[in-house]
Amino acid sequence: MSIREQVFGFYIPSVTLIGIGACKEIPNQLRLLGVKKPLIVTDKGIVACGLAKMLTDLLDEAKIAYAVFDETVPNPTDKNVHDGVEAYKKNGCDSLITLGGGSPHDCGKGIGLVVASGGKITDYEGLDKSSNPLPPYLAVNTTAGTASEMTRFCIITDTSRKVKMAIVDWRVTPTVAINDPSWMVGMPQGLTAATGMDALTHAVEAYVSTIATPMTDACAEKAVELIFRFLRRAVANGNDMEARDMMAHAEYLAGMAFNNASLGYVHAMAHQLGGFYDLPHGECNAVLLPHVQQFNLIARVEKFAKLAAIMGEDLDGYSDRDAADVCIDAIRNLSDDVGIPGGLVELGKKYGKDVDKKDIPTMVANAMKDACAATNPRTATADEIAALYEEAM
Repeated sequence: MSIREQVFGFYIPSVTLIGIGACKEIPNQLRLLGVKKPLIVTDKGIVACGLAKMLTDLLDEAKIAYAVFDETVPNPTDKNVHDGVEAYKKNGCDSLITLGGGSPHDCGKGIGLVVASGGKITDYEGLDKSSNPLPPYLAVNTTAGTASEMTRFCIITDTSRKVKMAIVDWRVTPTVAINDPSWMVGMPQGLTAATGMDALTHAVEAYVSTIATPMTDACAEKAVELIFRFLRRAVANGNDMEARDMMAHAEYLAGMAFNNASLGYVHAMAHQLGGFYDLPHGECNAVLLPHVQQFNLIARVEKFAKLAAIMGEDLDGYSDRDAADVCIDAIRNLSDDVGIPGGLVELGKKYGKDVDKKDIPTMVANAMKDACAATNPRTATADEIAALYEEAM
C-alpha cells in the first residue's frame, strides 16, 4: 500500500525562555536582536497590575529606549492595530515587545504585519499573506493559556463585519518567546481558569485535527496531562508556583501542537461569539469544547479514549467507545470545577451581553468560512453547527 505524499511544517519561535526568572533575560535578548527602540504593546490591565512597570524598569536599568502603546483592547480590532502602527512610526521604533495575554500579542502581531508589509490588517486574513519579515519581536507572556506568544496565529476583529479574522502567517511567529511563571502570580482565579481551559482546547483540537502528526500528538498529550494535574491547583491558589510553572509549560506545549496541527470547530465557532458579542475567547472555548468534541467523537474514538487515560481516569474494563465518553465527561467536570459558566447565555449575562439565537445563522455562516474549520475531524453541515450553538446555549 502506498502512502500519499504529504509534507508537514513545524513552526516555533527561534528562542524560547521558560521558567521562574526568565524575564530577567529580556534586556540581553534585545541586545542580541540588535534593536534600538522597541514599541511595548500592552493593555491597561497590565499597566494597572504593575507588570508593565516591571518590564520598563528592566529596560531603564539596561538603558534601552522604548515607547509604550497600552491601548490594546480585549479581542483587538482593526482600529486598535492601526492606532498601534501610528504609535510605532511616530515614536521611531524598530522592534516590538508584546506584554500580556492573547490580546496584546495579537495586536502586536497585527502592528508588525502592517509596519513590515503595508496596507491594512484586513489584507492579511487567511494563510501566509504577508510579503516581508516582521521587525524583531519579543513576546512576554503573562497568562497560561493562549500560547499567542509562540504561534503563527493572529486573531483580529474586523469591526465592519463583526468578524474575528484568523490570520495564519509563519512570519508573525515571535522571534523570542518568554514565559516566566513569577509574572503570572497576579492572574485572578477567573482568568487563570479561562486561559487554562483555552490551553486545553488547543491541545484537544490539535490532537484530533486532520493534520495532526506524531510531533503534535506528543505535545498535545503532555499538555493535557499537565492541565489535568495542575489547573485546579492554579485556580485554587494563584501562589502555588509549581502549578503556575507547570501550567506555563502546558500552555506552551499546547501551542506547539495547534501552531502546527491547527484547530477545529470550537475555535471557528468561538471566534464568532467574540466578534458578535465581544465575549472572552477562553471562556467561549471552554463552553463549546465538550459539545463540539461530543460531535467529533465518532471520528476519533481511539484518540478520545487515549485522552481519557492521560487525564487520569480509571478505565479498567472500558471499551474505547465508553472511554471516549469518559473523556468528554472529564472535560465537563474540569470546566465545572474551575468555575466556567454552564452555557453561552449564562456567559453572556456574566459580561452584560445578550447572546441571542437570532444571531446563530450569521455566526454559522462565518464559522464555516473560518480557517480553523478546515481541520476539524468531522465535517458538519450548517444545520449541525447551528445545533451545536443551540446545545451550548
